[in-house]
Amino acid sequence: MSGDAARTSACATGLRPAVFLDRDGTLIEEVGYCSRPEDVRAYVGARESLQALRDAGYLLVVVTNQSGIGLGYFTEADYQAVNAELERQILKLDGIYFAADTPEAPTARRKPGTGMILEAADELGIDLARSFFVGDRGSDIECGRRAGMRTILIETGYGLKHLGCGADYVAREINDAARIILGGGRPDPSLSPASPAPSS
Repeated sequence: MSGDAARTSACATGLRPAVFLDRDGTLIEEVGYCSRPEDVRAYVGARESLQALRDAGYLLVVVTNQSGIGLGYFTEADYQAVNAELERQILKLDGIYFAADTPEAPTARRKPGTGMILEAADELGIDLARSFFVGDRGSDIECGRRAGMRTILIETGYGLKHLGCGADYVAREINDAARIILGGGRPDPSLSPASPAPSS
């Protein structure tokens, strides 16, 4: 959906489209249980791409599994400090939701569960049918699919290991994903095909 179409449709329904984003490996470099602001490195161009999406009428919402909290590797205060640095490096997001559940004891909030998505949709007035989910794991893509969104797998983070997850689109990184969304859900013809999965 183009920016003009997003704004027009939002006025008609009262709901707005959103871009849901994973955090680690999608917006910032994957470092494994990121718990320190000094380890936060936003991908080059992420700020400009997210601003373009916002200017086109999309809400920007991060939904992230943070089992490190549940496992005791770091505290919720550590997690919030990382988020603050993330927003300093990119921009203020419309919402950030996290699930501290461990993989062994997941709730409906932990991706691929849709709990965080539904919570955000209710609180922020989001039309999921006109929204996108961008992430680097199969659980991100499954979460977005379950919630009725179009999905984009990016190859940064763990993306190359999840190319067979059935995403609607594959992009090299967050900037390419933004171009797909801003192009109305059509891949930019100037982009090269997705890189092949690494051999095991």
